[in-house]
Amino acid sequence: MSKKRLILQQPSEKQKLFLAAHTKHVGFGGARGGGKSWAVRDKAKRLCLRFKGIKLLIVRRTYAELINNHINPLREELNGIARYNKTEKIFVFSNGSTIKFGYCNNDKDLDQYQGAEYDVIFLDEATQLQEMWIKKITACVRGVNDFPKRIYYTCNPGGASHGYFKRLFIDKHYEDGENPEDYTFIQSLVTDNKALMEAQPDYIKQLEALPPKLREAWLYGRWDIFEGQFFEDFRTTPDVQKCHDAGITPEDAVKQHRWTHVIEPFDLNKGSCRGWNIMRSYDFGYNKPFSLGYWAVDYDGVLYRILEMYGCTQTPNEGVKWSPDEQFRRMVELENTHPWLKGRKIIDSVADPAIWDSSRGESIADTAAKYGIYFTQGDNQRIPGWMQVHYRLQFDRNGYARMYVFDTCKAFIRTMPLMMYSETHPEDLDTKLEDHCPDEVRYMCMSRPVKPIMQAEQKPILSDPLNQFTEKQLRCVYLGG
Repeated sequence: MSKKRLILQQPSEKQKLFLAAHTKHVGFGGARGGGKSWAVRDKAKRLCLRFKGIKLLIVRRTYAELINNHINPLREELNGIARYNKTEKIFVFSNGSTIKFGYCNNDKDLDQYQGAEYDVIFLDEATQLQEMWIKKITACVRGVNDFPKRIYYTCNPGGASHGYFKRLFIDKHYEDGENPEDYTFIQSLVTDNKALMEAQPDYIKQLEALPPKLREAWLYGRWDIFEGQFFEDFRTTPDVQKCHDAGITPEDAVKQHRWTHVIEPFDLNKGSCRGWNIMRSYDFGYNKPFSLGYWAVDYDGVLYRILEMYGCTQTPNEGVKWSPDEQFRRMVELENTHPWLKGRKIIDSVADPAIWDSSRGESIADTAAKYGIYFTQGDNQRIPGWMQVHYRLQFDRNGYARMYVFDTCKAFIRTMPLMMYSETHPEDLDTKLEDHCPDEVRYMCMSRPVKPIMQAEQKPILSDPLNQFTEKQLRCVYLGG
């Protein structure tokens, strides 16, 4: 393949936007079949041909994926243009530019990036990588030369870092140190891939035939629900269709606490709320985050998560490493000063049974008792516990749930949607994820179990003014029995 032909390959309109994007962080994709891997290869080739000595890195989760999606295609496309070193996994251009390949399937794989420097990094299928891995790999984008310093991500809904990319590129919620102007997202659907549509016109029909959750994510690029999501029944915003059917706007639904679990805080020291019970639930952590939730329970037994303390650094699933003494000291300080907690009796507290372990000295539960904090052992049954959480999240016919969370409880709102099913225990969630808040919620729900909401059967209206027939006979007439 000649260099001229390489340059003249024609991308789609969405791919042109990707190739021309100049912000520091560029996201591309959102659905299956959008030509993401091709766009990565094409952008990498163009950069290497334009800038002498530029250093690029392409990352996938496994080496096998690199071989199939990038290395083998590039060996054909760059034949006579760049030389491939199989041992070093790198293409070297005659002008000194390089395309290096890396993978990351576990924490140990990060060692290959220690001390490395790149001008541009491509993370292909980035949602399959953990957020911590992504941040450590992309920290390698540095150098004192004048080459562009950018990070390109291709991503679909779902995967370990789904929430991270949804926050950055879909919700556009930025944290300290993140400049909104540095982020660009280009939504690409299968219909944007003209080459695929011409070569495989039935591909859309294949996507349309998928189960509903996969179809919504892979065909339409929806980020609010994805295959394998454990708490797909948790709603941060009201269902628009259900609001329409009920004759209310989504804004009204939030105010009425209907078809959503995330609501605005209200003053618990006013009105009948003053008589509600306050409870707490706790999951200990040191190297990993600890999670503490405060709950108000109304007269109907509905749970409201009103406050939380989550011991996490700015890196997800990394604990602040507070000792038990420090955690309980801060807990007491919060309860003595916060207007919703000050002077209130906390009637029940549940925690992970593991905090009663005294095999290595004073147990964590004993430490809590020194601060006047007393827990009861939470019921640690996992599957029944998760079902209790699901029952609480259920909406009744009018859109009301039995568990709500104030929109100030960021840890709950961030981590609950990220939970995915375990690959080895199908009814359980994946314990390798940031599950500390869900665990603590499970203890709370198990302490006040409820029955599932069963929708009542709609009985037909039967008319027999002279009482000539039995109900069974009338059903036969009306329903064809």
